[in-house]
Amino acid sequence: MTNTVEPHDDAAEMLALITTQQRKVDQLMLRPIPWMLGIWGAAWLVGFLLLWSAYPDGNPMFTIPMAVAAPVFALLIAGAIAASAIIGARLSRGVKGESNFAGAVYGISWSLCGIAFAALGVGLIANGLSQELASIYFPSAFSLMCGTLYLAGAALWRQVSQLVLGIIMLVVGAVAPFFGAPTNNLVMAIFGGGALLIAAVVFAVRLRQVR
Repeated sequence: MTNTVEPHDDAAEMLALITTQQRKVDQLMLRPIPWMLGIWGAAWLVGFLLLWSAYPDGNPMFTIPMAVAAPVFALLIAGAIAASAIIGARLSRGVKGESNFAGAVYGISWSLCGIAFAALGVGLIANGLSQELASIYFPSAFSLMCGTLYLAGAALWRQVSQLVLGIIMLVVGAVAPFFGAPTNNLVMAIFGGGALLIAAVVFAVRLRQVR
């Protein structure tokens, strides 16, 4: 008596194999994301706290000269953008096909968008934007940028955690200007940087559990 294999059994096994392979690809693509979240979270937390502390009516415990706080903040953001570009270049390493292209574009988008938003701010300053309004523009601009990119990441990899983080960043970026300068920097540091750091930890834990 011979055993026969039904066609639908073959189809089910093939579908299961494809699903398993896709999950492996997704995990490979998502592995660097916690590092990206952590880098941006640390840059935001430290950078915006420095800016908040540079105003006389900011940090009540101590004041940091703006000549120190502003360059350090710029270096932190530039470092985060550079790190995102490097991580983005590695997102597609070892992966071929559509996932390769999607991961590379997502990673590069961080550096491209960061440079574009920064250039827009510099252009506004060149056309008369005051220092006070610039201190409101830049934090919210980067927050809105991050929120939009996290929404894109959520759609790309079907990650609810990125969706939630993206919404938080959009809300923070939209609400912070209503606090005015320099309190908007404190809002960015606590809620923006804090959310990024928490997301980095949660993301890393979930990836390890799935692995």
